[in-house]
Amino acid sequence: MSKISLIIHREYLTRVRKRSFIIMTILGPLLMAALMIVPVYVAQMSGQDNKIAIIDETGIFFNKFKNSENITFENVYCDLESAKTLLKDGGFYALLYIQKTNATLPSSAVLYSGKQVNIMAKSYIEDVMKKEIEGLKLAASGIDQKILDSAKSNISLLTIKLDKEGKEEKSYTEISMVIGMFSGILIYFFIFFFGAQVMRGVIEEKTSRIVEVIVSSVKPFELMLGKIIGVALVGLTQFLLWVILTFGIFTVFQTVYSKDLNKLKTQSIYNSKAISTEQILNESGQSDVTEVFDAISSVNFVLIIASFLFYFLGGYLLYAALFAAVGAAVDSEADTQQFMLPLTIPLIFSIIMAQYVINNPDGQLSFWLSIVPLTSPIIMMIRIPFGVSPLELSLSMILLVLGFLGTTWIAAKIYRVGILMYGKKVDYKELRKWITYKS
Repeated sequence: MSKISLIIHREYLTRVRKRSFIIMTILGPLLMAALMIVPVYVAQMSGQDNKIAIIDETGIFFNKFKNSENITFENVYCDLESAKTLLKDGGFYALLYIQKTNATLPSSAVLYSGKQVNIMAKSYIEDVMKKEIEGLKLAASGIDQKILDSAKSNISLLTIKLDKEGKEEKSYTEISMVIGMFSGILIYFFIFFFGAQVMRGVIEEKTSRIVEVIVSSVKPFELMLGKIIGVALVGLTQFLLWVILTFGIFTVFQTVYSKDLNKLKTQSIYNSKAISTEQILNESGQSDVTEVFDAISSVNFVLIIASFLFYFLGGYLLYAALFAAVGAAVDSEADTQQFMLPLTIPLIFSIIMAQYVINNPDGQLSFWLSIVPLTSPIIMMIRIPFGVSPLELSLSMILLVLGFLGTTWIAAKIYRVGILMYGKKVDYKELRKWITYKS
């Protein structure tokens, strides 16, 4: 056991000291935190007061554009060229020119700006002009706009889960879908990335003949097991650091910008519509931002993270043993292609079936894919946010452990022979002989 510990220690320290590991450990949390921070930061940056000048030759839109928290509209009474001069001097962010034409109602306008126009401001201007023109056309036809407005309705569909005891709990399908898909894809990449590290490490040691020295002191199985566990600990370390650093970055950001986050919970940021108090609240009395916070708080992150760690380790150990066997059976990475395809098909198939599983997480196909060890690490992680019975989860975990033991036994048979085999092209028939070979 001490020999395996030494191998684990060597594999672990060799990889965590690499520059690539350090860079990815830092970049990972920054990228994940950016997904949560950037929207708020952009809102902060867009909080500056931008003045838009208006030349309305038609007079139809006078005082129709309402000022918001970060956009101010101002009518200017001069010719277009003079107004462009004001724009160049920096007095205005943009210039809206509504030209008078032979048509009764204008159908277009021009927005001048010294830089790329904010898409939200552009959408708002288009929306105001569209509504005003439509209102005038309706009035000309004798149709009251208020009647049409009163006919418009917003439907808020609240989803409630009922457990066997009749307890009610809010459910959010969208957040379950995002978490499930993200977890499944993350496991997919982790298995490929760290499994490939094991394979490359075995090939490097084999081609450099270092393995001949190593196996003189330890058994091939101990070497393979130590290498697999060592790399697994590297992946686990990186994941835990990602979680801790991401949480730390987000906590610091939330503390620094607490006022802005609280503000987001009570009012919407300027968007493509003129927002009133009634529009800020939905029919349940909550703002859209508050609804998002409630959805996030409803997630059982303890179960998600614990399940992720198990299925990451279980899936990795299962596939890493086979990756190590492939590395031992070949002399170069170019020779691995014929053996890698059968190994990668279950993983690729799991990603392909992810959309089906999301649409039907309790279907028969979803159930069996989450039970079979070769596909369960990805599929079960997609299903867990939607709710999985403890019996199904336990069965999946037990079969994954048994699958790992089975693949490890097969891989060990191949590894012990292939690790010292040089210069021979190996095929599946040869691998079958190695598996059935009795020492």
